[in-house]
Amino acid sequence: QVELVVSGGGFVQPGGSLTLSCAASGNISTITAVAWYRQAPGNLREFVATITDSGYTKYIDAVKGRFTISRDLAKSTIYLQMNGLKSEDSGVYWCRQLPLSGDWGQGTRVTVSS
Repeated sequence: QVELVVSGGGFVQPGGSLTLSCAASGNISTITAVAWYRQAPGNLREFVATITDSGYTKYIDAVKGRFTISRDLAKSTIYLQMNGLKSEDSGVYWCRQLPLSGDWGQGTRVTVSS
């Protein structure tokens, strides 16, 4: 079983940056892909970005060029570097192993506001 712990959310002004971290523990050798999801108030939860064990990455169009998903294998941590943040990026962010299973947990809140 794999446990993913998310951190790094907070408050930032439009145009600012935040880096979210997702620390993996447990049977991490079973991880083939990890994805970031988010849910804005009143909206459905949506996929944001993913990285596979081969290093392949994919993003939704809304964050391309602004967000970067990466990993540090030595630290068993996946990151989401978010630059040029917009108010519409606000929401709760989760890091999940793919394929999805189990509960979503609390996630970390990102608030982009002036």
